[in-house]
Amino acid sequence: MVFGMFMAILDIQIVSASLTEIQAGVSASADEISWVQTAYLIAEVIMIPLSGTLSRVLSTRWMFVIASGGFTLMSFMCATSSTINELILWRALQGFIGGGMIPTVFASAYTIFPPSKRGVVTPLIGLVATLAPTIGPTIGGYLTDLFSWHWLFLVNVVPGIFVTVATYFLVDFDEPQWNLLSTFDWAGLAFMAAFLGCLEYVLEEGPNHDWLSEEAVAISAVVSLVAGIAFFWRVLTAKHPIVDLRAFADRNFAVGSLFSFIMGIGLYGLTYLYPVYLGRVRGMSALQIGETMFVTGICMFLTAPIAGRMSMKLDPRVMMGIGFLGFGVGTWWASYITKDWAFGELVVPQIFRGVSLMVCMIPINNVALGTLPPDRIKNASGLYNLTRNLGGAVGLALINTLLNWRWDLHLQRLRETLSWSHFRTLETLDTFKGAFSRLGSDAEMAALKQLEALFRQEALVMAFGDVFLALTALFVGMTVMLVFVKKPAAAAGADAH
Repeated sequence: MVFGMFMAILDIQIVSASLTEIQAGVSASADEISWVQTAYLIAEVIMIPLSGTLSRVLSTRWMFVIASGGFTLMSFMCATSSTINELILWRALQGFIGGGMIPTVFASAYTIFPPSKRGVVTPLIGLVATLAPTIGPTIGGYLTDLFSWHWLFLVNVVPGIFVTVATYFLVDFDEPQWNLLSTFDWAGLAFMAAFLGCLEYVLEEGPNHDWLSEEAVAISAVVSLVAGIAFFWRVLTAKHPIVDLRAFADRNFAVGSLFSFIMGIGLYGLTYLYPVYLGRVRGMSALQIGETMFVTGICMFLTAPIAGRMSMKLDPRVMMGIGFLGFGVGTWWASYITKDWAFGELVVPQIFRGVSLMVCMIPINNVALGTLPPDRIKNASGLYNLTRNLGGAVGLALINTLLNWRWDLHLQRLRETLSWSHFRTLETLDTFKGAFSRLGSDAEMAALKQLEALFRQEALVMAFGDVFLALTALFVGMTVMLVFVKKPAAAAGADAH
């Protein structure tokens, strides 16, 4: 089941480094190709909270068999796509069906394993949940470089069949509750799908289209708001709601979900920021970016067993404090970024990120889910995993918006400092003119364009530094929230179950 979850999470980011190759393969426009990721994310974020209800209706075994089997089939269909519309359709179905695997694994771990085993099990699940999106661009870059973009999806087929068959024969620890179908809240499902789907679309597309100035984004925002109000009204008034929000009445679950939300920003936001810098400023290829980003994955892999032992000896609040401070140190270090930073300079920030992810993930899981009664775990797991994905979506939207805003601001300030009487400006311009002397009368225009490009690059790098500094303030500030976390008495409560 953990292996199935790895495939589902990996496929969020596996296409990110290879969108150019996919675009050429299916003859898509620049606007259309982004939907290869967006369709998957929108569909997945709808399924995640729904999975708790479905796993109670179908049982964990059949829920996971259908999810992994459907995910495998949709992966194969993605590989056979010849047009962008086909690919978007199959990617949406792949994300929707496969999204059920993620929270089901978390729920199962806290249902079938006693607290004494969680020092081994929780780090394993935490490693997979955080490692998969981190190494997604690396694996995607290698597969595309060695074979073709089709293998981004074909790579799931054989492991997917194995997971489906193994789950059918090996997983059997609860019974289906078919009677729940008679009280299934179809209206709640429709409101939830419209609310989360449109919200995800707004967060994905808003930063690239100046938010509500784009008609589609504005309409989606209105639909999300109206559907969100209807969804919460339905959840709070229906006798059998599609999602049970009572889990948030547990203070540790509520605060743990908040930490999960912020961790989603650190997980997905930084997985996005570093490749954007390496691609736009350093001009690296997908494969080079993947190799650079692999440092974080190695650190997470090596830290997992250490973090597991720490979780058995340390107060989870101490671990969470260490983890978020580590995040802060890494992003503070990265705030000094220049246009010359490459693999060597990014090693230290990535080490802090990789270690901090594992140190954070385990205690946050235990605080949020470790003390809930078994009958509430399945539903709560869906809500908990949703917060991490929404944190990533909100984080990416805010990061993109802040990056564009600061880029424009720094560009304006740099232009204001440009003076034709300034020695350095004239010297740089003369150097560019000499380089373009072969163009004759066009040399001066080419030199001015080159100077503008230099200004834009410098302003962009300064904007990256500002974003990293803002993230530092966020991560360090989260340590203040630790005072609201009660130390979970997991052992006593869970053994009684």
